Amino acid sequence: MSRAHLNIAGIGLACLLVVTGAVVSGCADDTSAQTPPSMSGMRIDADYRGAGQEPGALAQANSLPTIDRRLRGASSLAARIEYTSTSGIDNQLTRVSGSVFVPNGDAPDGGWPIVAYAHATTGIEASCAPSLSPSLLGTSHVVTALVDAGFVVTVPDYQGLGLDDRDHPYLDSTTAGYNVIDSVRAARRLVPEASDRWVAIGVSQGGQATWAANELAAGYGAGLALLGTVSVAPAVDVAGLADAAAAGQLTPEQLPALVVILESLHRTHPDFAIEEYRRGFAKDHWDTLIACDGPEAAERAALTPRLTGEDLRPSTPQAVDALRALLQHMSLPKRPTTAPMLVLYGGNDALVLPQWTDTALRAACAMGDVIDVVPQPDRGHADIDVSSAFGWVNARFRGEPAPDSCLSLAPPGAPQ
Repeated sequence: MSRAHLNIAGIGLACLLVVTGAVVSGCADDTSAQTPPSMSGMRIDADYRGAGQEPGALAQANSLPTIDRRLRGASSLAARIEYTSTSGIDNQLTRVSGSVFVPNGDAPDGGWPIVAYAHATTGIEASCAPSLSPSLLGTSHVVTALVDAGFVVTVPDYQGLGLDDRDHPYLDSTTAGYNVIDSVRAARRLVPEASDRWVAIGVSQGGQATWAANELAAGYGAGLALLGTVSVAPAVDVAGLADAAAAGQLTPEQLPALVVILESLHRTHPDFAIEEYRRGFAKDHWDTLIACDGPEAAERAALTPRLTGEDLRPSTPQAVDALRALLQHMSLPKRPTTAPMLVLYGGNDALVLPQWTDTALRAACAMGDVIDVVPQPDRGHADIDVSSAFGWVNARFRGEPAPDSCLSLAPPGAPQ
């Protein structure tokens, strides 16, 4: 079972990051979506029973002949998948895409352990999916390291990314949590040698997704054994964006992020009055500011620094209240988690402010969660040191007791 224990702390995961603003870019050259590999890859034999009828059922699996050569070399199987999941917006069954990678060699006793890697923000258009990119939008090196360490790795795209039949409900924690859990179920339909034991690792939007998956696993994750989740710079509580927008105090990092949030709310909530939240420069260049690929993506990078707080200031107090309520509904915690968590975040984070994360952590601890809290006072949103995560994940697969910072963390509202 030694390959099931991460041994990758020295490989340099500096690219496991979120670029400030609304869109993620990895360290690879390829940051734009490509023609779906499934169009040229071979269909893979798998268990396709129940597709479209039950969460986690596998609907499609095709080989990935254009995937990054290092990841291809580390994998005995690389596949783009489509699977059934659930929308947190309307609780309807949906189809979600993603990718799955299997190590070389024979599975250990008990089957391949699974890591679900939940990616950071890539955009909200269907073309913004990691599975459509040979480099997984710059994260293939992270996935390669996990596969080399002996894990089956599943990378959900999230609802609305990779497939255009549903909108992407950006930062809707429930939807993302369902998508993560069901990606593990789908991976097991594809890989019979996979274990039911799994952990999840996520960054920013993905950090919220893994936290949500942990909360949902007890009721939604039947048949799987979640051992723990890692959330790096998680966008776990973003309700403060509403009041910051009203006060004209959005940071340069928050301005483009709010553009994407507003557009997603407009698409997923038909009664959301988006015109109450945008004007001037933002409104004039809105379509470019939400682009994730092609020439508009390059133009977006040039336009983003020109955004101001006045462009996104809600027009009325009622609009502020409406936005705050929607953001609170998307945020965490909602309920106790199922398994231990590791949460790493920066004291200089200008996108998800550290006090927002502190508040969420104290609320989760008050619910009885077991959380290893690792604040990094001199770090921001994009430069978190993740080296402690690898030993923590190994310890969960070894069955060791998880560290619990909640034993010394003050509850919400207590004097600091």
